[in-house]
Amino acid sequence: MLIVGTSGWQYADWRGVLYPPGLPQRRWLERYAECFATVENNNAFYRLPARETFEAWRDRTPERFVMAVKASRFLTHIKRLREPAEPVDRLMTAAAGLGDRLGPVLLQLPPTLRAEPARLAECLSRFPAGTRVAVEPRHPSWWTDEVREVLSTQGAALCWADARGRPVTPLWVTAGWGYLRLHQGLASPWPSYGDAALRSWLRRLAGAYPPEADVYVYFNNDPGGAAVRDAGRLGTLAGRAGRPATRTPAGLPGGR
Repeated sequence: MLIVGTSGWQYADWRGVLYPPGLPQRRWLERYAECFATVENNNAFYRLPARETFEAWRDRTPERFVMAVKASRFLTHIKRLREPAEPVDRLMTAAAGLGDRLGPVLLQLPPTLRAEPARLAECLSRFPAGTRVAVEPRHPSWWTDEVREVLSTQGAALCWADARGRPVTPLWVTAGWGYLRLHQGLASPWPSYGDAALRSWLRRLAGAYPPEADVYVYFNNDPGGAAVRDAGRLGTLAGRAGRPATRTPAGLPGGR
């Protein structure tokens, strides 16, 4: 199952695209959750919300809605994965407020962090059993057999990433589930993805994961509402290809 959404939901220029002009911002999450079954929450990266905030998000979203959580930059960018026990515990204690809405945790590593397989293994071991963790390295030194083995042993998914319509990571399958982030397409209007690029990603996913596997797909090209339109288009194309996917909106203003 493709679980399709966007990276965040609070973007002013989505008004008139996903959000009706008169809809107050305090109701945007509810409207988003009517259209999508998942969102990647980036708030925790910049400042970890209180558990009560996660609980409020749980209460504002429907059953079977899933919220992925981007790990705090304190863990990934300041500590650079060192001494992970306390920041991981603090993150997971707060995020537990989501209850059954909690999806994967994303560890996006800084582009200046060179490969540290032992440090990564220690960090992954600190997450509670059963937690789905996706790792998005951004330095080429990480693309080694040793790193792949760490991810596979820990049951963590390598986060596949796209920029300008092409993969910027190896297409390793290191877990029974997957995670894909699409950062910037080449279609018009910028930074949209065209159908050819979206079909290419559907083919890659179909070649790597069986239809029953959970694969989380998040569009991070938020300017101008490109992300919500592209996510909706991916859902449409997946349906035509016989690939099961969660709900996405169709017929958004400016869409194809």
